[in-house]
Amino acid sequence: MKIIIHRGIDQIGGCITEIATDNAKILIDLGQNLPDGEGIVNDDFANFDAIEQITKGIDAIFYTHYHGDHLGLFHLVPDSISQNIGKVAKRVALCKHQRLAFIKDRKEQSEKEIAKIEAMQSFESQQILKVGDIKIIPYFVSHSAYDSFMFLIEANGKRILHTGDFRGHGYLSKGLLPTIEKLILKQGKIDFLITEGTMLSRLDERVRHENELKSEVIELMKEYKNVFVMCSSTDMERLATFHAANKEMKARPFVCDDFQKNVLEIFSDSAGKKSALFDFGEPYAFWKENDKLIQWMQDKGFCMLVRATDKFNDYIEFLLPLLEKDKTILIYSMWKEYVNPKSKHANKKYLDFIDNFPKLSKIHTSGHASAECLADVCNLVNPKKGIIPIHSENSADYKKLPIKEELKDKIITETKTSDDMIIEIKRTTNRQHRV
Repeated sequence: MKIIIHRGIDQIGGCITEIATDNAKILIDLGQNLPDGEGIVNDDFANFDAIEQITKGIDAIFYTHYHGDHLGLFHLVPDSISQNIGKVAKRVALCKHQRLAFIKDRKEQSEKEIAKIEAMQSFESQQILKVGDIKIIPYFVSHSAYDSFMFLIEANGKRILHTGDFRGHGYLSKGLLPTIEKLILKQGKIDFLITEGTMLSRLDERVRHENELKSEVIELMKEYKNVFVMCSSTDMERLATFHAANKEMKARPFVCDDFQKNVLEIFSDSAGKKSALFDFGEPYAFWKENDKLIQWMQDKGFCMLVRATDKFNDYIEFLLPLLEKDKTILIYSMWKEYVNPKSKHANKKYLDFIDNFPKLSKIHTSGHASAECLADVCNLVNPKKGIIPIHSENSADYKKLPIKEELKDKIITETKTSDDMIIEIKRTTNRQHRV
């Protein structure tokens, strides 16, 4: 049996993991490298020849979630290979690519991408999936992409847990450790743990619960009448934070564009049926001729979700002169380095966009597990054979975690043969250290 890390050691994003027996081969994620601050993606795998080589002999691909650094190369996969993603994640990915089709000169590319997504098989948590002699069971995790999964993979008498991206401080995180303990470990011990380590390079960054963010947002909304919010358009838990805070203000509309409204409707139709927190009700779609909504916004205030795009630049240019400056604020709720002009990760579009607003507040918490949470998972899983850390700027930093000494000795960052297992670690020089 083989585990091949095609990409993911010593880099954040661009994850590609292969698990193979003599009879079947699967990939977990087929991610694209993250773009640089100018939005340029530098990725040697982003072409048909490279993907044809990586997917040669592959029977199926399973995606942990819909972020591009895990899903981004899906459109290059031959049609003969089954691609699989969460049921709701498929809807979100489809919604996003249908919107991208409106970008000039992108229609043909988007049509191909949409066809690929529509052809994907979907799964739900704890559904048993089989590819030859490999059994795959997805389990729900909280992440900044809703409908994210970790995978339990069983083959040749071995049990592998691939966590994907996850965190312990979201609204939906409380099931993380109980799921591992009661649903996964009760079936038997884990041989290999493949897990993320995004936050290992940011140990000084305080990880806060979404509830704490909500309290902070409520206080800002009491102070400022006109609240613009810049956050990920597909981070359901963060969107719920702002929606819940805005409901506390009474009579203030929750405003967005038609694309964001479509995404919120997907979340309301899925997670919203299980918890009122994720029922976004009826958000108000903004357009410049919507006089009734604009009058309401001026009278009562609002919470408006915005993005750093030409369309929203136009909206902001139109709206700001109609609003009182001292009662208007932008809440930036993404990674702080994107809007740090001195950072190598600085995003010029983001910096230019936030400059439009009279006041700025940064309120954010990571979509990734803290060092403490990573340690809790490692100690609980306590794999017999090894820990393979991916999605980390320096995978060897895993040894700095407060985990059992015997586990530190099991950390694998180089190619290794163990009994009847081959662990092959490939390193790529073409990557972006960013999240």
